[in-house]
Amino acid sequence: MNIKKIDGGVTAPKGFEAAGVAAAIKYENRKDMAMIYSLAPAQVAGSFTTNVVKAAPVLWDMDIVKNGETVRAIVVNAGIANACTGKQGMEYCKKTAAKAAELLSINEKEVLIGSTGVIGVLLPLAKIEAGISLLVKEKESSFAAGKNAAEAIMTTDTKMKQAAVQITLGGKTVTIGGMSKGSGMIHPNMCTMLAYITTDAAISKELLTDMVNEIVKDTYNMITVDGDTSTNDTLLVLANGQAENPLLNEKNDDYQTFKNALYYINEELAKMMAKDGEGATTLIEMKVTGAASKEDARLLARSVARSSLVKAAIYGRDANWGRILCALGYSGVSFNPDIVSLCFESAAGEVKIFAAGCGLDFDEEMAAKVLSAEEVIIKVDMKMGAFSATAWGCDLTEEYVKINADYRS
Repeated sequence: MNIKKIDGGVTAPKGFEAAGVAAAIKYENRKDMAMIYSLAPAQVAGSFTTNVVKAAPVLWDMDIVKNGETVRAIVVNAGIANACTGKQGMEYCKKTAAKAAELLSINEKEVLIGSTGVIGVLLPLAKIEAGISLLVKEKESSFAAGKNAAEAIMTTDTKMKQAAVQITLGGKTVTIGGMSKGSGMIHPNMCTMLAYITTDAAISKELLTDMVNEIVKDTYNMITVDGDTSTNDTLLVLANGQAENPLLNEKNDDYQTFKNALYYINEELAKMMAKDGEGATTLIEMKVTGAASKEDARLLARSVARSSLVKAAIYGRDANWGRILCALGYSGVSFNPDIVSLCFESAAGEVKIFAAGCGLDFDEEMAAKVLSAEEVIIKVDMKMGAFSATAWGCDLTEEYVKINADYRS
């Protein structure tokens, strides 16, 4: 695909700076506020939670993405979601944006906002404003600055998540970088996730928007940890044109090259979130082939990936294929179970489990070994057509319950 992976995140593209600081929003002795800043006005596209209950920063960003022109900055806090906070929550968004705009000498409608954490708690505005002052002072274009920003948006995440790639468009090197957070309250149709992508590509807002809407369907909307769709889910993509490539304003070869690279970044970030699910020990990759339609393939893959019984079986290293067939059966897709085939695969090998309507004889010890890997692939061939889809999830452990039983404290 001519995509070159490089080290870095949101500061990898030209013309972007970032910072991450400790502002004591909820956590002590750790970074909990981040900023991304574009030296030039950037086109923006976004995708947001489908939950009817939307946090104040989601509503703020949705308005700017839909009705605004270009943006310059994103301010994010971890620890408090600013969700279910009424008019005061929206007023705090406005004051956050106004403070950043004042210090950056830009318009407040050029400032996007993200929050993640506990629902129903008001932000400590004085700490937010003090944090913004620190962020403006510390922002820079270094690798370390991007890493600090990625670390600052974490909540129950155990690993910082970032990725970057380079491609060539019209003879110019174009870079795409991104960071995300997400570990729990993760389910298709976005999740408790924040994802921020930066690129120095020159691209029209219309094409960028179309591209983002398509990519979300097969990346973030195909991951699940626990079946809960959050109030704060946000994906934002900023493109500032600093690579000086010929403007992407039609669906030509350069458009497809850029789309492939943007897809790669978002798929990588989505998989990182699924793998880092709260309490998880194993990434589950559910691959469906041979479906009668693309939507059927997506529904089947997501149904298995979100099944608590399947997730628990993977944690127990138990090749209980009946749970997989059951999850396929209640997905809402009509199919013939007598022609389906199923196998497990990982770095330890492959075990064929089910075919032609019946379970197969297999080595239970080998199956347990395959299921003990850090990444396990469940492969199902529906033999109904030519469409495929992949969903990502994780195993379900006792630790998930412990983390969520006392999340507010």
